[in-house]
Amino acid sequence: MLTHLREDIAAIRQKDPAARSNWEVLTCYPGLHAVMLHRVAHGCWRAGFKWLGRYVSQYARFLTGIEIHPGATLGRRVFIDHGMGVVIGETAVIGDDCTIYQGVTLGGTSLARGAKRHPTLEAGVIVGAGAKVLGGFTVGEGAKIGSNAVVVKAVPAGATAVGNPARIIRPDTPREEGDAKPHGSGRKPEFSAYGVTPNADDPVSLAIHGLIENATDQSHKIDVMVAALNQLGAHLEALGASKIDTAELRKLGKEIQDM
Repeated sequence: MLTHLREDIAAIRQKDPAARSNWEVLTCYPGLHAVMLHRVAHGCWRAGFKWLGRYVSQYARFLTGIEIHPGATLGRRVFIDHGMGVVIGETAVIGDDCTIYQGVTLGGTSLARGAKRHPTLEAGVIVGAGAKVLGGFTVGEGAKIGSNAVVVKAVPAGATAVGNPARIIRPDTPREEGDAKPHGSGRKPEFSAYGVTPNADDPVSLAIHGLIENATDQSHKIDVMVAALNQLGAHLEALGASKIDTAELRKLGKEIQDM
């Protein structure tokens, strides 16, 4: 228990620059208190004292604002930052070094007793504030869930899920000249607070911006064509060309402009 406590405090100090001392973390961090009390509640649950486990978890909920069912499984160095409003269901499994922010729900969508109803977070997963992860699927190692995302299906390892319903983002990893593999591959990724990943854009947003840019480009080309046709019509009219109807030419230019 003391070993786990030391690890938890060290993990919090590593991930939260506001933590100034071990004593401050031990006395003022509700996420740490919730995890400590959950270990007691989970021990009671596994020993067959179901009511006692639920009672301890309810006391922890009253004290911290974080509700963790005693049947849930938490790994080592789990950090629940701020934590108010976090709900973790009975069959949820949270791996080592995961980080969960305030307002997160790890919920279940099935009513079948004894089934795996809640998600599994593999090691190093970050779940941003207000995110809802609903169902008995797996969020892969090192994945990130953006704030307020609603995740209803599995997330691959290392990916980022954003939006409602969540879409999967795979950020491009920059390469250095001469590298056969992306630069930084094989290294442990840096911690991303709230699941914010630099240089990772929403693919839907990118597609919309691409359509807007394409429409703007097409509009510019049409304006150039219309201007050229108008100039050609005026030039032919000045020459008195009889075989080309300049009025029709201008009409065609106007139709192109209105498209």
